[in-house]
Amino acid sequence: MKKLNSSILSLAAAMAFVAGSAVAQSSVVANEARVYDANISLAEVHAAQKAWGDALVKISDDYTAGGFAKAQATASAVLDAAYGYNLGPVLFKPTLTTNPQTFRTTKEGALAYFVGGDKAFPNDKGFALKGWKKVEISNAAVHINGDVANTMGKVAMTDAAGKVTTVDKTWTFKKDDTGTVRIVLHHSSLPYAN
Repeated sequence: MKKLNSSILSLAAAMAFVAGSAVAQSSVVANEARVYDANISLAEVHAAQKAWGDALVKISDDYTAGGFAKAQATASAVLDAAYGYNLGPVLFKPTLTTNPQTFRTTKEGALAYFVGGDKAFPNDKGFALKGWKKVEISNAAVHINGDVANTMGKVAMTDAAGKVTTVDKTWTFKKDDTGTVRIVLHHSSLPYAN
């Protein structure tokens, strides 16, 4: 191991010497069409958050205009597009769940939370069916590391009567191999009140 470390240090010293030499000339021909970059950007995080808010309003609108079946189909499509259930279990803790079904690591559990109607989740009434008309997301902070981003902040949802419900929300987004940004952690809770 000591010999390997010495070799690496010698290579580093040689590269530093060559880089500092006026004689050294090198170039790199870049072929950007063949670069793979899985890093997630802040703009992609914001777009994913906005898409989540827009989807919540769309599910509510579809329920009002077309009933339960339409809302359920929309919610199922949203879960397929936005959440990472295709990657494995999603760490989803919705606001209004109770033990023993507090955590929803499967698509079926998430769908039941959003639209209800599943006998396996009898306490779910359909959070997305509450007539939401507007969603505003305010991040307290965003932490990006490679293909993963974590956000924490407030989400204010306005219903058809103008009543605003605000929740504390933490999301983790992961960019998958196709470049799609997916929610792999979603934790929501009501703010603590004295």
